[in-house]
Amino acid sequence: MTTPPGTSTDDRNEHSVTATTPPDAVRVLVPSGMLGSGFDPAAIERGLAMGADAITVDGGSTDSGPHYLGSGTPKTTAAAVARDLRYLLRAAATARIPLIVGSCGTSGTDSGVDWVAGIAATVLREEELDLTVARVYSEQDAADLKERLNEGRISPLPPLGELDADTLESCTHVVGVMGHEPIVAALEAGADVVLAGRATDTALAAAVPLMRGMPAGPSWHAAKIVECGGQCTTNPREREVFVTVDATGFTVEPLGEATACTPTSVAAHMLYETVDPFTMREPDGWIDVTDATYTALDDRRVRVEGSRFVPAAQKTIKLEGARVAGYTTMSFTGIRDPLVLAEIDDWAAFLREVLTDRVQQTLGLEPPQYAVDLRLYGHDAVLGHLERPTAPPREVGVMLLVQAADQATATAVAKVANPLMLHLPTRGMQHLPSFAFPTSPAETERGPSYEFVLHHVVDVDDPTSMFRTVIDGSPA
Repeated sequence: MTTPPGTSTDDRNEHSVTATTPPDAVRVLVPSGMLGSGFDPAAIERGLAMGADAITVDGGSTDSGPHYLGSGTPKTTAAAVARDLRYLLRAAATARIPLIVGSCGTSGTDSGVDWVAGIAATVLREEELDLTVARVYSEQDAADLKERLNEGRISPLPPLGELDADTLESCTHVVGVMGHEPIVAALEAGADVVLAGRATDTALAAAVPLMRGMPAGPSWHAAKIVECGGQCTTNPREREVFVTVDATGFTVEPLGEATACTPTSVAAHMLYETVDPFTMREPDGWIDVTDATYTALDDRRVRVEGSRFVPAAQKTIKLEGARVAGYTTMSFTGIRDPLVLAEIDDWAAFLREVLTDRVQQTLGLEPPQYAVDLRLYGHDAVLGHLERPTAPPREVGVMLLVQAADQATATAVAKVANPLMLHLPTRGMQHLPSFAFPTSPAETERGPSYEFVLHHVVDVDDPTSMFRTVIDGSPA
């Protein structure tokens, strides 16, 4: 393990010590794309032996929809998070390097940060580990945001329009998406473990390289490549990756033994979740990889050079917010009748027509007092009108989602649909077919349904100003 110039061997892995001269390189171990998804402990040991300076892992995202932000609940189970944290906290304590977790609790709400912090506290106590934990909160207050809105400091991102105060008030939770700055501030204040609220995926792995003097271009580009762990490799089932950032670029390699990084697998990750494969916005500027080169050093490692970072004239913090859109009841049935399947599109249109009429007759309701989403699994449920079936399917699962302003209404509409989803013939059939509900009762109340309503940015002078940090119970 090489010791950076100007730093003692003991100082090298102290999170809160910035070398008096920039280190030769900073090494980041990424165990997986998401805390709770699991990893191979042996791969973590290999990363520590290679001289990791930090361990970083994402704890969430918006990929699974607005429910988790709207409800403030996690997608992952506590047991899975505890399992991963146990290994990672041990590793951080053994190597005396920081552990950084972002977007805690899936959506990064304050309750999500506290949930992960509670699990971490239990593990630390059970393992008798003495690590200082920082909680960085990202949840925003509607009253404060309304002041910023009135000052003209909030603007929309496409495709949304201008924000109004009522939308802010309607949100159950609003988070700001932090960059690396609040994380660095927590580390410099003495944290061994940073549990952050909503953060950009890249901020986690970029934080320590930037803090230790690495150039912004390679630091941010490297963080983008390893944000999802093994997804930048030829076998993403092996989740663990290792990146070394230095003054002229970075080198990325897998920690799993049955996978490799190639120029194609690494470069391809710039296509993931980006509007433009060459640029990507962070709170304080743009990653620009237009001139980046990707070179195979051997059959497992890739060297990347030529990445740039372009500072923005105005720093911004993105807002994410969700609110209750209604309440949903689901019903599901299976169809094997070949006569119905031969005319499944017409049957689905007939079901919508008959259901609308019967709901009006029995409940006195008409759209938009309720909404029906009908999906035909095994036919076109995923691609819809883009699907081009070449022959009638052998079987179709019919999923009915009813949404209304309250749960009772949604369930009532689903119950009106019940006999139709069991016996509705096609328009020309002279007999009643029989379908099959897989559950009894057929209707499942799913509770509140949430929608994302914020896709806006706040102009800020200080990228840490919208976030609050608590270190081991005391304000930093």
